[in-house]
Amino acid sequence: MTPSPASQFRTFRDPAGSLRIDADRVLRTVRPEFAGATQSFLDSALAQDLTESGWMVPTQSLGLQDDGSLELEHRRIFFPTYPWEWCAEQWVDAAVLTLEICDKLLDHGLILKDATPLNILFDGARPVLVDVLSIEPREASNPIWIAYGQFVRTFLLPLMAHKYLGWPLEASRNRRDGYEPDALYPYLPFAKKWLGPARSFVTLPVMMDRMGRGVKGVPQIRFSDDASVAILRARLRGLKETVIKLGAAKKQSHWSDYTEHRNHYADEDSARKRSFVKAALEFSRPRTVLDIGANTGEFSRLAADAGARVIAVDTDAASTGIDYEEARAGRRQILPLHADFARPTPAAGWRNRESLSLLDRCRERFDCVMMLGLLHHLLVTDQIPLSEIAHLVFEMSPRWVIVEWIPPTDPKFVEVCRGRDALYKHLDEEEFKRTFAPFFRTMDRVALKNGRVLFLLNIR
Repeated sequence: MTPSPASQFRTFRDPAGSLRIDADRVLRTVRPEFAGATQSFLDSALAQDLTESGWMVPTQSLGLQDDGSLELEHRRIFFPTYPWEWCAEQWVDAAVLTLEICDKLLDHGLILKDATPLNILFDGARPVLVDVLSIEPREASNPIWIAYGQFVRTFLLPLMAHKYLGWPLEASRNRRDGYEPDALYPYLPFAKKWLGPARSFVTLPVMMDRMGRGVKGVPQIRFSDDASVAILRARLRGLKETVIKLGAAKKQSHWSDYTEHRNHYADEDSARKRSFVKAALEFSRPRTVLDIGANTGEFSRLAADAGARVIAVDTDAASTGIDYEEARAGRRQILPLHADFARPTPAAGWRNRESLSLLDRCRERFDCVMMLGLLHHLLVTDQIPLSEIAHLVFEMSPRWVIVEWIPPTDPKFVEVCRGRDALYKHLDEEEFKRTFAPFFRTMDRVALKNGRVLFLLNIR
């Protein structure tokens, strides 16, 4: 019998231990030589404070094993995500949390030995540290943060490349250890190389390396412990200011103001659509909702306000950023993701088992799937047959589906066809119902004046 993808999931790169998912449990094994320090930290008031504040994942010790290793169990974050699925705003918040935790640890003689986005998951719109093994005792009187370079490579330089060069953050999937300065240097305009953070984090390191004066190993510098802590705090503060500046500029896109300028919806149709979705959510009462094509989250927020935990997926990074900021400000249980269901995030890492694919994470996790204003993009732009779309939704095993049928005569359908209208004339509402009928039955239907039709479907 082949184990499910979730049961195959493991991480093992930390020499201090490994993590695995067993059914719905997240278990971590700590090697014997690190067990004592880990248990002492978990027993501390600091660990309790970090957990209660929501900064660190709740962790329970299951005790020492026969070989001296320590077994831990973490509370499972509902939907694990990866940095290559985050918008820039999420990257900034994850970076700031990393720095603030590191700063807090200094008061207790501790520090972070790792500082990578892969140590962070999002619980709704809130970043959470999930790698408790990245916390270790700090060497007294040492002002060097060993994870500084890793933070720069994996957080700061990807954000800089995104802001200054337009490089997509999803490229981080192939950059586990981030960017080196010389990866950005040739592409930065001359003025940009010598202005702002690029001068300190890209240009000067490249110049020093070319002169053979790059850092070789970790320099042995000693100060008084108070002075060392002050130096570390100043460095953390400077990194935080830089990260926030890199995330300050908001990017607009064709889709980020879609809700305000959708002229194919009259006010009456918009109101009826919201009313239908709200009533469908109240009737179905889902605990978990997957909103595919969420845009800036208008309907995700309806689902969250109805009591559901929502994963909101969209292909547009700017729209995802707006959705995330709205969710964070409203403290709603919405996790926006920048991903594409027509080209879903693949499994990654060693033997493709360290990072699960988007589809594997979605299967059997949601009571309801919403697909509003999306079908014509899948059908035409991505050329996915209607039958394949129905199969995919069914494979995710939702009890309910809220879907919007867009006919080929719809202005937006015609727009994405780009002269290929004849290829899709056979698609009508009856074809939609015939295709979905083997998997779902219709519980409610509302036709809008603009020709679009809203359905509430129930799995057979």
